[in-house]
Amino acid sequence: MRHLLVFSLVWLAAFTSSACAAQFTVEQDEHGVTVRQDGQLFARYLVKSGTKPIVWPLIGPSGKEMTRGYPMRAADEKEKSDHVHQRSCWFTHGDVNGISFWAEQGACGTINHREFLEVRGGERAVVRARNDWAGSRGELICRDVRKLTFACDEEARWIDFEITVTAGDNDVVFGDTKEGSFGLRVAGSMNVDRREGGKIVNSEGQTNEDAWGKRAAWVDYSGPVDGETVGVAILDHPKSLRYPTYWHVRTYGLFAANPFGVRDFLGTNAASGALKVESGTSFSLFYRVVLHRGDEKTGKIDERFRQYAAQEVGK
Repeated sequence: MRHLLVFSLVWLAAFTSSACAAQFTVEQDEHGVTVRQDGQLFARYLVKSGTKPIVWPLIGPSGKEMTRGYPMRAADEKEKSDHVHQRSCWFTHGDVNGISFWAEQGACGTINHREFLEVRGGERAVVRARNDWAGSRGELICRDVRKLTFACDEEARWIDFEITVTAGDNDVVFGDTKEGSFGLRVAGSMNVDRREGGKIVNSEGQTNEDAWGKRAAWVDYSGPVDGETVGVAILDHPKSLRYPTYWHVRTYGLFAANPFGVRDFLGTNAASGALKVESGTSFSLFYRVVLHRGDEKTGKIDERFRQYAAQEVGK
């Protein structure tokens, strides 16, 4: 056991020794917070886009935009102007007390920014915000507090998301549907359906269509952007609700961790992924979004997951 502990500490030290001596700055305005790494744009946290807060753009370590620009701007020649609700990077769900916070049409809910609790730069950047989830008539359903931590090393950039959802005065049910939950839409040129080198792979070795609806510790989506192969991975921390999560990941570019959509993913009504959250109680989700060069092997995603899994979260 002692030799195993020494090995683990040596491995962790070797893996983290390449951490870059970056400085992060944050700029807050009425639209949200802009995060820069050594003066270069990394990401923007927007308090309102459509019906929810989002992160857009997401800029990788080589300066490439890693998520789709539509509908925040007009679609380019490699983007599809579909699924208007799939806005770069977001957290919602398609059935919360029967109300869809995933869609943007019809009697859907809205996630309203209430206040920033913390915004700071330095060796890392931190954005922490409180939000109200309101039904189609404006009634409060639940609240969330989300903390985003922006960091990097010499080979990648990443954002740690810590999200705690708390029920209001009444119980809340997060229903069983595939339409959720922690989502990202990759850059149009990366999607598998273009047949230009896009690839989905998960921690279990399942690829492309076979990765849909499966449980996995992580999923990586890589492909070309402006002539360079780049990738985005979402890592699910072991402290997350229902780890390892199910994945609603599609070859057209949608990429979402969903711990609630069991019936759709298993194809049976004998199971249910619905979660009842009693009044005043909470659940928490923990994800790391890694922006990297190359595919999942070049990006060392399995190693990065082991590092993230050993990290304390929820403090």
